[in-house]
Amino acid sequence: MAEKLFAEFQPVSTPQWEEVIKKDLKGADYEKRLVWKTREGFAVRPYYRAEDLTNLKHIGSEPAAFPFVRGTKVNNKWLVRQGYSAIESFEKANKQAVDGISKGVDSIAFCIDGKKEISIEEMAVLLKDIELSKTEVNFEGCSCAAAQIIESFIEHASTTGVPASQIKASFDFDPLNTLTTTGNFCCQDYLTTLKECVNISKDYPNIRVIGVEGYAFNDAGSTIVQSLGFALAAGSEYLQILKEAGISADLAASKIKFTFAIGPNYFMEIAKFRAARLLWANIVKEYGANNLDSQKINVHAATSQWNMTVYDTYVNMLRGTTEAMSGALAGVDSLEVLPFDCTFREASEFSNRIARNTQIILKEEVHLDKITDPAAGSYYIENLTASIAQQAWKLFLATEEKGGYIKSLKEGYIQSEIKAASAKRDMNIATRREILLGTNQYPNFSEKAPKDLTLNIVTRGADVQKSNTPIVEPIEKYRGAQAFEALRFATDSSDKQPTVFMLTFGNLAFCRARAQFASNFFAVAGFAVKDNNRFATVQDGVKAALEAKAHIIVACSSDDEYATSVPEIHKLVGDKAILVVAGDPACKEDLIATGINNFISVKSNVLETLKQYQTQLGI
Repeated sequence: MAEKLFAEFQPVSTPQWEEVIKKDLKGADYEKRLVWKTREGFAVRPYYRAEDLTNLKHIGSEPAAFPFVRGTKVNNKWLVRQGYSAIESFEKANKQAVDGISKGVDSIAFCIDGKKEISIEEMAVLLKDIELSKTEVNFEGCSCAAAQIIESFIEHASTTGVPASQIKASFDFDPLNTLTTTGNFCCQDYLTTLKECVNISKDYPNIRVIGVEGYAFNDAGSTIVQSLGFALAAGSEYLQILKEAGISADLAASKIKFTFAIGPNYFMEIAKFRAARLLWANIVKEYGANNLDSQKINVHAATSQWNMTVYDTYVNMLRGTTEAMSGALAGVDSLEVLPFDCTFREASEFSNRIARNTQIILKEEVHLDKITDPAAGSYYIENLTASIAQQAWKLFLATEEKGGYIKSLKEGYIQSEIKAASAKRDMNIATRREILLGTNQYPNFSEKAPKDLTLNIVTRGADVQKSNTPIVEPIEKYRGAQAFEALRFATDSSDKQPTVFMLTFGNLAFCRARAQFASNFFAVAGFAVKDNNRFATVQDGVKAALEAKAHIIVACSSDDEYATSVPEIHKLVGDKAILVVAGDPACKEDLIATGINNFISVKSNVLETLKQYQTQLGI
């Protein structure tokens, strides 16, 4: 085109933008109002411009070119993975896998959960009718029998006539993860097993035998930076171990596969995977790996379990969809969307189908596999990538300076960092600064606990498998929703359901807004909520509340009307119910002086407040 579009619009400089912004803020603090302080340890500006890319060193590289920020491939194709349990029956697992393959899956994962051995005959049963030239096969839960299991797989593969170069498989032998999550290694001779696994598979370039389970940090409530930084430190430890065992850096790196969870922070997760490729490529290169393919990180991504819920479980489908989009746009090698109900029961055919089809839609209808690294050049995401890489690198170096991953665990450094992060997240969820939809905010008022739900599932730490002989303190696997789920489950399991009555009066806008807030507040605990439009007088409201046999009566109106009306309500209610005031009124101290002590507001610790009311009501 001879004429540029928008040439009539004059460019606006950054100082001009800043001047307008400060004027609109009317004296408010720029940093507090507009700059986002992330949990990951860096600040995010309210906007970015082309000039913000000038100092980013990774800008300008191409896909499949070192340092692989833009991807390890020249396309954005990924494998659709789905997992099946092979713990009870190889025949059942095989049947499910074959069915999944017929419906669009091209990467299957068999959970073997520490099986000691799998014979060649059993492997044949497990892999019956599965074409190894078209389907990636993964084994999850590998322990010290990993070498034998790999041998059985390779022996079976050799009978299929498929060339070694076409066979894609992975075995997640990860003794460092076992140490991290249970407190001890899966076996004392893990060093020998690591070397055996690599040597057995050395003639199969697309078989990965060492897993770095970065999702374990996410499962413990870590930040994105911690998940990445500590996973890289674990990967570096494996490279060092194998180097000392006489295995080349190129071979060692080509046998490692990373698995990361994808959290709900959409753009940050895209940036995380881009940063992971950048950092791992540089780490491997420093170990002496010269082969370009060895410097490429191999990443499997799975939607997060940490933020999944057992109440309002269909919301998990939405979580899984946005998380899958982050992984797909970030250019992962394979992707697994977890079934929405997998947190409390074996996934059904329906939930497996929805999980499978979520990412098939992202391919076939949304076409996310058609463009490599669509985030490239985005002022925002490129800066996020650089920030995450910088912070994760700092954490990686701190771990290395302490002597590496194992020594850092023994010192308690890794555990303390994750505990501090998870404690902040727990507090944010308790105070609803971090929302888990359907659990700590906007619950389904009429929902009851699923029939197959047990207390163990909602009790934090109930499913942790700690070693009987721990040599380090393990990190704790849990879900962010568990404390609120235990709260509601206690109500659902009791022989009574308290009634909370909204006593609305006075200013219509205030009374309705506060009634809606209070209704959501108490419904989180499974209490029965009776809302009302507005009563003409507080006397009418109290009468209706007592006739409804309310256990809790919530006064909902404006601050101005609280000063005179709430003491009157208090006298009328007496000890017949618990009186609660919705809001944090200016007259709060005066009300407390009259014996009114229950207030709820946006500043409340929702979890602890509801626990107190449960205790008062005998739950």
